[in-house]
Amino acid sequence: MSPYRRYAVYYSPPPGPFADFGAAWLGWDVATGREVAQPAISGLDLPALTAAPRRYGFHATLKAPFRLAASMGPVELVAAVATLAARTAPVVLPCLDLVRLGSFLALVPKQNDLPLAEFGAAIVTGLDPLRAPLTEAERARRYPDRLTARQREYLDRWGYPFVLEEFRFHMTLSGPLTDADLDRVAAVLEPRLRVVPKPLPIEDICLMGEDEAGHFHLIERFALQARAPVHEGVTGSVC
Repeated sequence: MSPYRRYAVYYSPPPGPFADFGAAWLGWDVATGREVAQPAISGLDLPALTAAPRRYGFHATLKAPFRLAASMGPVELVAAVATLAARTAPVVLPCLDLVRLGSFLALVPKQNDLPLAEFGAAIVTGLDPLRAPLTEAERARRYPDRLTARQREYLDRWGYPFVLEEFRFHMTLSGPLTDADLDRVAAVLEPRLRVVPKPLPIEDICLMGEDEAGHFHLIERFALQARAPVHEGVTGSVC
């Protein structure tokens, strides 16, 4: 029996300063499956401000958390992710910016260029046969009444509303914040973001599992092995 109740595929930084920063900032290391001491910052309750994203770890979602279809098991899932990684090419993000997304802070590229959009779509569509359909409760947790018609269509088709042209690569760094806290947390984060690689190569994908307590763990990292296609006229985002 699997120790995980749901699975996901993320970009999670490989071992190094960027991964260490994210684990310490959020307080959870997906690679070791352990809590990490967060920095003490005067005037900020960092554990409270990062509580929402902590259990997911530092990542960008590629295939949102899902339950396995009844006919599938962990062995089939690992094999499918390995096969997908073998036929998927790496992508390179020129840089990530710290931005406000609604009421939280995240690192995002200036734009989703064509290679990144195609990369995200390949992960979503390639692994969908392994996903169990959403239950009514799972669908309700996505607040479909707040989504656009296209996002509701994608929620029902792919189990997640922010896919395909709705996809936006982002690495969450906070839970919901007030306007005042957004500015204060951003000011604290900015000097710490010198560890963000420029450019940032996405050279592997990570299969994650969610334990019974709701924390995500790295199961396996898969290298992307295909040769990147040439896109005429595509230059990527500018830093």
